[in-house]
Amino acid sequence: MATVLIVYDSETGNTEKMAQVVAKGAQQIDGIDVIVKRATDTTNDDLLNVEGIIAGSPVYYGLMSANLKAVFDASVKIHGKLDGKIGGAFASAGGYATGAETTILSILEAMLVHGMIVQGNARGPMEHYGAAAKGAPDEKEQKSCHTLGKRVARLVTRLHGK
Repeated sequence: MATVLIVYDSETGNTEKMAQVVAKGAQQIDGIDVIVKRATDTTNDDLLNVEGIIAGSPVYYGLMSANLKAVFDASVKIHGKLDGKIGGAFASAGGYATGAETTILSILEAMLVHGMIVQGNARGPMEHYGAAAKGAPDEKEQKSCHTLGKRVARLVTRLHGK
């Protein structure tokens, strides 16, 4: 089985709710095992031992949170070893036009620096880069999270099928 790690940071519980829905989407794909971990509990070994990584963060000044950034900062010690893994991102924001898209892009940028392959969404009307929610994810935002998990997991099986 291939494994997808959902790593997230959450202060209010909104990003954690998103992480759980992303995980449910990934679990829909046969041959995928899913691990959900808080950023503060995630190690470089966790990143190395999976084929896909989906990271989520609340918006902090248009960027990922310090706790999630710490995961990527620590990963400098394994630079080059995440090459070819599949990635995706999601973010929760306090309002509209408050930086969810730039937060998602900051996560994807870190993944691209590692040589990861990121999954976009050309079919979604508003979630090209990843899933975003304003506050607690509503039904539409949960569907976006579910789709993100499913699309990343499907790509993992295509490229890293075990």
